[in-house]
Amino acid sequence: MDTKELLKKVRRLEIKAKGLTKHIFSGEYHSAFKGRGMAFSEVRDYHFGDEVRTIDWNVTARFNEPYVKVFDEERELTVMLIIDVSGSGDFGSTEKTKKDLALELAAVLSFSALSNNDKVGAIFVSDKIEKYIAPSKGKKHALIILRELIELKPESKGTNLDEALKFFRNTQKKRTIAFVISDFMDDNNFIEGLKVSKRRHDMVAIHLLDEAERHLPNVGVIQLYNSETEETTWVNSGSQQAKDAHTSNFNKAQNELFDDFQKSGVDFATISTSEDFIKPLVKLFQRR
Repeated sequence: MDTKELLKKVRRLEIKAKGLTKHIFSGEYHSAFKGRGMAFSEVRDYHFGDEVRTIDWNVTARFNEPYVKVFDEERELTVMLIIDVSGSGDFGSTEKTKKDLALELAAVLSFSALSNNDKVGAIFVSDKIEKYIAPSKGKKHALIILRELIELKPESKGTNLDEALKFFRNTQKKRTIAFVISDFMDDNNFIEGLKVSKRRHDMVAIHLLDEAERHLPNVGVIQLYNSETEETTWVNSGSQQAKDAHTSNFNKAQNELFDDFQKSGVDFATISTSEDFIKPLVKLFQRR
């Protein structure tokens, strides 16, 4: 992709993400992800109905009239996007691949953070750390994340999310909101890494799915290619038994994944390449 096309794509993402953030996600995001606590703002005259515990006794004694402390939410947060850039992200049976969907989600989440004056950073991971962008504020920084994700040519096609989670914990010492965006086709034990990360941080999993991975098309004997291992398998998609077995195995793996998320206490949403991501993302925010 040349520079002109890159800038056009980033600009389209910016326009779409800012529109969604303004009209849909801004309030939901703010409500779903709280600040670190409450910070003292000012004192004011006591009003009937104010809680007694908010009375500032030092000021009250000085002026011989009751005054209460007013607190504001400490809003500033740090958001980290942990994005799976392994080979399986190139798959897509519609006009959109899982990689395209991850890019759109990264744009919306980045501009949602931006609209709430939060910092945002990114970790791009295959079976190694491909790129780290430290958290920062501002539109320019959000656009850098999107540009880097578009331009990235991963050195590896494999997946090891636990590597990203270890790197995340080592670099982010303060409480951070982390969105792990992946299809979670990973043979490594990343669930344990999620559990460890959740002890300090707010972990959210966004599971990317293409429905063609669940249901084999009826096109006779086909060759299935694993883009991560570069292995091929021949399957008779015209056989109902083979189709049923494939769907059953896929659903079993998905259910086990969702059970693991629930047991670890990690909020999650599944978003398909064939659907609009707005509804499942809003539902995820509202559940929180």
